[in-house]
Formats: sequence, C-alpha cells, structure tokens
Amino acid sequence: MKPRALGGIAAAAALILDQGSKLLLLYAAGFAHMAPGTAIPVLPFFNLVMVWNPGVSYGLFAAQSAWGKYALIALAVLAIIVLSWWLWSTASHAVALGVGLIIGGAIGNNLIDRVVYGRVADFFHFYAFGHDWYVFNVADIAITLGAVAIIYEVLKPEHPHPT
Repeated sequence: MKPRALGGIAAAAALILDQGSKLLLLYAAGFAHMAPGTAIPVLPFFNLVMVWNPGVSYGLFAAQSAWGKYALIALAVLAIIVLSWWLWSTASHAVALGVGLIIGGAIGNNLIDRVVYGRVADFFHFYAFGHDWYVFNVADIAITLGAVAIIYEVLKPEHPHPT
C-alpha cells in the first residue's frame, strides 16, 4: 500500500471515529443537553464529562469572539492543507500514518466542531494516582498518536544500507 493511501485511510478512520463518538454522546446519550462539567462516572479512574472547549488543545488560545473562532478555523484549514501536501509527498509509512491521523483529528476537532458548534466537544476524563488529565475526545487521541508516529520515524535508528 502506498504511504499516501495509508494516510488517507488513517485520516478517514480518525474523522469517522471522532465525529461518530460525538454524535453518539451528544445526541443519543443526551450530552448536548447536559450542563457543562456534568460528569457520569464509568470506572474508578474514568468519567464521561461534557466540556465545550472554545480553544485548541487543552483549552489554549480560547476563542471567545467570532473573530477568534474564524481565526482558529482559518488556521485549521491552513494546517490541513500543509499536512495534506506533506502526506502526498512522503515515502514513509510511519509519517503517512501519523500525518493522516493528525489530518483526521484536525478536520474533526478544529474544523467541523468549530463550524457546527463554534467550539469543540470533549468528553473523556481520566484520573488516577493523584493525576487529573484534561478532558479530551477521539480527535485529540488521533492527533497525539499521529505525533507519536512521526516522532518514532524521526528517532528510529537507521538500518545499514547494503553496498
């Protein structure tokens, strides 16, 4: 399989899983009508929590105004274009997988959510051993795994080339 095909499949899978989980939780489970911050305990270390994030990852650069929202949408479109060019030109399967996951997450989180809702829907909250992680969603997972795949490719040892 060509790297760009792998990246395209990864992007589509990340987007479908992200938006599917959001539709399920927002509308089938009724989270869209819950007060922000409402938690549903699932496991001793995991809650489902309704959080609307007006910023980017971990609530940074919160866009409270319409101009801020449009700026974040424009930044997402630019990032998706640049990442798509990178995906198209890479010969590495690990980079293609990573870039594809990031593209799918960016489309789901930073484009669709922001255009449809004006902010990003987050639900998953892990906490254990005195640590309280941020509330996140499937797109955040895809973006993180994508970054790990790219870092892996950059840091993996080179194999000796036959002479």
